[in-house]
Amino acid sequence: MDIPFEPVVFGVKVNIHLILEYAAFFIGFRYYVYLKKRIQDPIPSTNRLSIIIGAVFGAFLGSRILGFLENPIVDFTPEYLIYLLSVKTIMGGLFGGLLGVELAKKIIKENKSSGDLFTYPIILGIIIGRIGCFLAGINEFTYGKETTSFLGMDLGDGVFRYPIALFEIVFLIVLWWCLRYFQRNYKYKNGLLFQYFMISYFLFRFCIEFLKPNVFLIFGLSSIQYLCILCWIYYHKTIRKLFYAY
Repeated sequence: MDIPFEPVVFGVKVNIHLILEYAAFFIGFRYYVYLKKRIQDPIPSTNRLSIIIGAVFGAFLGSRILGFLENPIVDFTPEYLIYLLSVKTIMGGLFGGLLGVELAKKIIKENKSSGDLFTYPIILGIIIGRIGCFLAGINEFTYGKETTSFLGMDLGDGVFRYPIALFEIVFLIVLWWCLRYFQRNYKYKNGLLFQYFMISYFLFRFCIEFLKPNVFLIFGLSSIQYLCILCWIYYHKTIRKLFYAY
């Protein structure tokens, strides 16, 4: 199989990345519905719906804003306007969704933690999306720098690069297993599962950014890395308690 993987069906080239991106949203949501039916949700259905709406709008805005900040070049051509409509990043979506949820909860005066139920559907959705990113090769900015190590792969431009998307898939599978182990063997405060996911995932993304050929850096760090730092500041109490526990 060649990378980028662009199958032709009935004479039409199929955008496999776009298909898997939509599949990630659909399957992730269906998994959320499945999990919700199996637990006693402490949050009323009407409030849960408001929280989901807040998450959707927050994720949409956050993904677009951080997507722009990854390479903040302003142009007024029609091509650039189309680019602005399509640019996005999961990191901005996650943090924007988090802020959207917190805003929605303040509006409806809901005090209970709501993130745990979203944790595994989000991980599943990211894994499916990253499969699409890997198959897209250099058409998506999820590839790494050039390398001569055994980890290098030709992602479509004849250059051996770090397959960042594959690294992320492996990490998320391991993180899923770790969170399940924690969930089954420890008593924990509601909402802690989601916080551990966010802290761990943003730590991974902070580290993996050093393997990406970023062109826009401030003091040696990318915009995504600064967002990771912001996330850790947001969860500083949880991180501090985690260190004290060990």
